[in-house]
Amino acid sequence: MSKNLPSTARSLPIALIRAREGIMAPIREMLSETGITEQQWRVLRVLSEFGVMDTKTLADRSSLLFPSLTRIAATLRDKGLVSQTRDEKDRRRQFVEITPAGQLIIDERAARAAEIVTGFKATLGHDNYETLLDLLEMLDPGART
Repeated sequence: MSKNLPSTARSLPIALIRAREGIMAPIREMLSETGITEQQWRVLRVLSEFGVMDTKTLADRSSLLFPSLTRIAATLRDKGLVSQTRDEKDRRRQFVEITPAGQLIIDERAARAAEIVTGFKATLGHDNYETLLDLLEMLDPGART
C-alpha cells in the first residue's frame, strides 16, 4: 500500500461509489417495470418539479452531460413522455416539457419513491440525512445556493 494514499476502506471516491450503489438499488427495483432508465427518471423528476425548461438547464439540474441529455430527451420524446419545442427567437435552443404520460410515471411511483427516502432517513436519522445532503452539496462545484 502506498503511504500517500488512504486505505480503500476510507477512500472518499470508493465510499461514494459504494453508497451510490446502495442508494440506487431500491430505485432501480422501483423502475424495473417502467422501461425507463435511472437517467430518464431524473429527467422526468426534474421536469415534474420545475416544469418546462431549456435543455442546458435541464442537463444541469438532471446531473447529465449535455450530449447525454440530448439522446435521453430524444428517447423520452419517442416514448411520448416528453415534448420538445424550439425557441422562436433562437432556433438552436430547445425546450423540454413532461407530457401527461411522463407525469403518470412519476405520479404512480411517488409513494414508493417517498418510502425509499423514508428508509434512508430511518437508516441515517433525519439530522444525519440532512447533514449528508449539506456535506455533499459542499463538494458539488455547480451547487446552487
